[in-house]
Amino acid sequence: MSAAAPLVGQPAPDFELVNQFGEPIRLSALRGGNVVVVFYPFAFSGICTGELCELRDDLNVFRSENARVIAVSVDHKFALRAFAEQEGYEFDLLADFWPHGEVAKAYGVFDEESGMALRGTFIIDAEGILRHEIRNPRGQARDIQEYHRVLKEL
Repeated sequence: MSAAAPLVGQPAPDFELVNQFGEPIRLSALRGGNVVVVFYPFAFSGICTGELCELRDDLNVFRSENARVIAVSVDHKFALRAFAEQEGYEFDLLADFWPHGEVAKAYGVFDEESGMALRGTFIIDAEGILRHEIRNPRGQARDIQEYHRVLKEL
């Protein structure tokens, strides 16, 4: 895993990546609302699909918490578009494709050996400050209820 990692209470590392439609999304442009940045290994994989479907199914709750969900993987935007269309995702899937895993590295969740992002979630407040992070080992899905608990405290 990458050695670098942002610290809770500090500004979240800014980044710009394209979403599944090729549109650029810059983290700092999302200030004014909370942001839940969800890194996941790969589109179409079992646990990842399950986690993102939970986010999809809870999207209105996130909106009521003034939170925008963005999901990041090292997949190409074209794969992400097919994934989003198949699963009905209405949130941005961002392609950390090239330079490969650069944003995942900045957040300390890139696995150099396998070339993929690990399961890491970063909750960022309306001012761009990292307020909470969640990391799960390979093969273990995250509990999105923890996201809601943290967002209610912001």
